[in-house]
Amino acid sequence: MKKQGYLIFLIVILGVILRTAFLNKTEGLWNDEYVSYMISARPFFKDFWQGIVSQCHMPLYYLYLKLSMGIFGDNDIILRSSSVFAGMLSIIAMYYTGKTKDVKTGLITALFTAISSFLIYYSQEVRLYSLLFLFSALSLLTTLNLIKIQSRKNLTFYIITNLLVIFTHTIGFVYVAFNLLFVSIMLFEKHRNLITKLWSITGLGTIFATPLIFKIFTTQSFSQWWGHFTISKIGFLFTDYFSPVLTNLINAPDIFFYDKSLKFIICAIVPAVIAILWIIKSIKSKTEAGLIGICAAVITVMVIAAISGKLVFTTKYSIEIYPILIYLASKGALEINNKILKNSLIIIFCLINALYLILSPVSAPKIKRAEGHKIVADMLTRANIKKGDIILLTYYDYDRFKKYFDFSDYQVVSINKGNFNYYLTSDTTYNDAYQNGKTLYRNVFTDYNNKNFEKQIEKKILKHMKKGQSLYLITLDSVSNLQPEQVANIVNNDGLYNRTPLLFLVFSYVKSEAFNILAKQLSIVHFEVKGNWRLIKLTKLNNN
Repeated sequence: MKKQGYLIFLIVILGVILRTAFLNKTEGLWNDEYVSYMISARPFFKDFWQGIVSQCHMPLYYLYLKLSMGIFGDNDIILRSSSVFAGMLSIIAMYYTGKTKDVKTGLITALFTAISSFLIYYSQEVRLYSLLFLFSALSLLTTLNLIKIQSRKNLTFYIITNLLVIFTHTIGFVYVAFNLLFVSIMLFEKHRNLITKLWSITGLGTIFATPLIFKIFTTQSFSQWWGHFTISKIGFLFTDYFSPVLTNLINAPDIFFYDKSLKFIICAIVPAVIAILWIIKSIKSKTEAGLIGICAAVITVMVIAAISGKLVFTTKYSIEIYPILIYLASKGALEINNKILKNSLIIIFCLINALYLILSPVSAPKIKRAEGHKIVADMLTRANIKKGDIILLTYYDYDRFKKYFDFSDYQVVSINKGNFNYYLTSDTTYNDAYQNGKTLYRNVFTDYNNKNFEKQIEKKILKHMKKGQSLYLITLDSVSNLQPEQVANIVNNDGLYNRTPLLFLVFSYVKSEAFNILAKQLSIVHFEVKGNWRLIKLTKLNNN
């Protein structure tokens, strides 16, 4: 027992080391992280709840981050450390989950959790996913305990952990519903009264959250309309979860074998295939079959939602099922009868994950935040911005950079996700753009003599500029990387046009049209690209 205590202690230390390595991201918080920070920094009784509703997520993570900020401050490393802490607790939670079978399974489950590149990445993100994995792991633990022993204590903890999932993730109720269904099937014959209580209590908790869920789902936001579903993304779910190669963090390639190199096969495919074989091997009873059923059901709902345009199929949105997959993989790994084969597969799996983490320049803890908002602040500083100069931001408003840059001495104009409709045409409302943007703007995207756009730029910027004054055009290339000729090809191809996210077309057009209009009257004096950001400094050299 003492030896096992030392081993779990060493595994937790390993997990903490991997999660704190390269924790200081010099690029700063990127958009999703910055949203977490902005919401959690708001006054609790004023704008905090409004911010949560506007961003389509449940409140528990923001409350957790707000508490952390209140105690420790809002330094970027401190903000990221809140996710590290949840990640550390997850390793311990997964140990006890695996231990419901036996101690060896607990240790292997904890080890696989500790070296998971996916979890290491999100343990360094100021987002809800590290905390959500912790709650999902606890949900799995209490589920297994309840199936074994139907005590009041196990029932209480089961209900609490599932409510924690629901109040952390907007679509967490999907996992909880299938989990409840699984427990109901397992226990219904002998414990009908208990099942009735379970559905009643959890149902009441969900009803309590219904007004917030309804408001979140009916809030108009372009945040999700930047990707489309392909079958390859299901494959990337398993490579993300079990290999160190993270492909579908934001938006994966359309083709699964986008990289045919030996390195990709060894580092991505091999560990994922080993894990899938372990999972298959683990299915020996109704319990394991039911757990697989939960995973399959959640993935199916995600696929349907993605195909219907309600959700972008990224791996993180299914993180509730990840503890189940790790647990089953760990259980299956130890159930291989041939000792040499069993140990060899575990060693190969761990070595591939560990060596990639250590040696690869793009491993989970080393991945650059190319959209980090501190990059913009640093570029403006290097461009020698002066008091009274104008900053033209595209895609985001200036509030997304205030943590790193003081805008009080400058004029700021923003063409962003909430107002671009006023620039593209004179008679399109935000609601029109949200509902029918692809139809309304198809002809606009190839019109580089847009009188309304030119009128708005003249009115808000050019007519106010004096000789010697500079303008700084800031664009985000990851959402505006299409050249005019590429946009024209997309517009003229129905299939391509339907697959291309509206915001990519909008802000590629905004970047090109804004630059064309400004370059007619201003001169380029400075240019810089860093990460996914581009800065163009234009100066008025005469009074014309």
